[in-house]
Amino acid sequence: MPIQFLHGLTSRHRTRRANRQLGAVLAFVAGAVNAGGFLAVHRYTSHMTGIISAVADDVATGAIGLAIAGLVLLAAFTSGAATTAVLINWARRRQLRSKYALALLLEAGLLLVFGLVGANLAAFAYLLVPATVLLLCFIMGLQNAIVTKISQAEIRTTHMTGVVTDLGIELGRLIYWNRTRHRNDIHFVRANRDKLFIHGTILGLFFLGGIVGALAFKAMGFSATIPIALLLVAVASPPLLLDIRPG
Repeated sequence: MPIQFLHGLTSRHRTRRANRQLGAVLAFVAGAVNAGGFLAVHRYTSHMTGIISAVADDVATGAIGLAIAGLVLLAAFTSGAATTAVLINWARRRQLRSKYALALLLEAGLLLVFGLVGANLAAFAYLLVPATVLLLCFIMGLQNAIVTKISQAEIRTTHMTGVVTDLGIELGRLIYWNRTRHRNDIHFVRANRDKLFIHGTILGLFFLGGIVGALAFKAMGFSATIPIALLLVAVASPPLLLDIRPG
């Protein structure tokens, strides 16, 4: 990747185009991590809607232990998002160029930890599987908050419910039959083709990342996290190097 392109992805001076490019890259990463993580621990870790629903079901059926476990997962995801906010605000106060890159670097490091921990899952499954699920939930919260913060909540990358909903709304507008062709009519319905494109792109890359992540995990095992982590390091590095460089 050209260094100028990489620098633009996490530069502190944001553009709409850069926000969407970063969102596209991270949607691919989220799809890969989510699918690979499911093969590892048999649980999707970015789907907080499902986890909260499961907690409600567990409370209703008296499975309090499972309900508490679900709340811990929710807390891990929330803690990841909170960590991103802390890192961004800490870097902003110090006027660092890398205020959006720090969380990505942390995510890369945690993915490597996931790979190392995962290599020992078979031997210590009773202990490491719960820890690994918590780690993945934390990573998903961390990443989702990065793009949410940068794009002013326009783009989400770790779960597709909102993306698919927005895509459906715009598709409904696109196929709507207007009785009049006068675009100045207040009742004229028009699709936002820009939104159609970005949401379709995010959804497609999340799906592609899921395929790549699942295939890589089947072929490489937990070592599949290494190229994903290196991709995040490459995206985060340009502003970090500028902050580290003397003068």
